[in-house]
Amino acid sequence: MPRKAKIDRKTSETDIHILLALDGTGKGRIDTTIPFLDHMLTLMARHGLFDLTVKGSGDTEVDDHHLVEDIGICLGKAFREALSAKEGINRYGSAAVPMDESLAAVQLDLSGRSCLVYHVNFGARKIKTFDLALIREFFKAFTDQSGMTLHVNVMYGKNNHHIAEAIFKAFARALREAVTLNNRISGVLSTKGTL
Repeated sequence: MPRKAKIDRKTSETDIHILLALDGTGKGRIDTTIPFLDHMLTLMARHGLFDLTVKGSGDTEVDDHHLVEDIGICLGKAFREALSAKEGINRYGSAAVPMDESLAAVQLDLSGRSCLVYHVNFGARKIKTFDLALIREFFKAFTDQSGMTLHVNVMYGKNNHHIAEAIFKAFARALREAVTLNNRISGVLSTKGTL
């Protein structure tokens, strides 16, 4: 059965359409109207080997917060839907990714329990007009909706763009590892019998 999801969400603040195929080739078709977020989600699709379409718009004349958070909500729902009962998946994923002088590590568990641990210190508040505090908001919304435990740790870095890229690439690689099917796993990888 194909592990895919389609999510549409329209509110008074945002309008979002997402298509996700977990077993893809890394094709990203991303248009959120926020160029920096487009770049990060394209990296996520490519390094996770997910086929991902994200079309989003919102009240960015106010600021980018609603749209970034709502895209995190929708992506979290898409991954939860595509994984269905989570049978046969590795469940856990871990990746450390360097980006020039920066190094980020991500560990995650598709446990069904939402938890975000986020140790990231950006040197400045913005990249161009993008508020870097919104990266945490994106991951918080994603973890809440997907039922994922996610630890994001940046060991060091000087360039904020490099730090953000290292985070999203590490997240993508860890997520790819966690969702990968393993023929040695019968049912779900839990002594409880459920995730």
